Amino acid sequence: MDCVSSEKRSRMMAGIKAKDTKPELVVRRLVHGMGFRYRLHRKDLPGSPDLVFPRLKKVTFVHGCFWHRHPGCRFAYTPKSNAQFWLNKLEGNTRRDKSALAALNALGWQVLIVWECELSDLPALSRKMRTFLEADRC
Repeated sequence: MDCVSSEKRSRMMAGIKAKDTKPELVVRRLVHGMGFRYRLHRKDLPGSPDLVFPRLKKVTFVHGCFWHRHPGCRFAYTPKSNAQFWLNKLEGNTRRDKSALAALNALGWQVLIVWECELSDLPALSRKMRTFLEADRC
């Protein structure tokens, strides 16, 4: 049983953003502080990646653990109310993610996924981003 009315739940869900989320802003500040420059949400690329590094031909997606079903993460649960709806919705998200990843790879782009739960350890995330962005760099 949901503890809020369906109207209030609808307003709450409508308030969830797809761009400029707090996790995305943290990653953007981190990468910018390292001296890397990027483009945002290029719609001409499959999946409209959150950060695009055109010169490096690399992209980064910042995924919420719940919405994109981070494997093994405690935040990637299925809500108990209206479970079938959520299962369909979240599985659709993961199918779309896999499709975008395959299309980007086919176009020659390298992809890094940053999970929301990784933001709790910024030094480790910084190392991960630097390793990804500096690999194969001339």
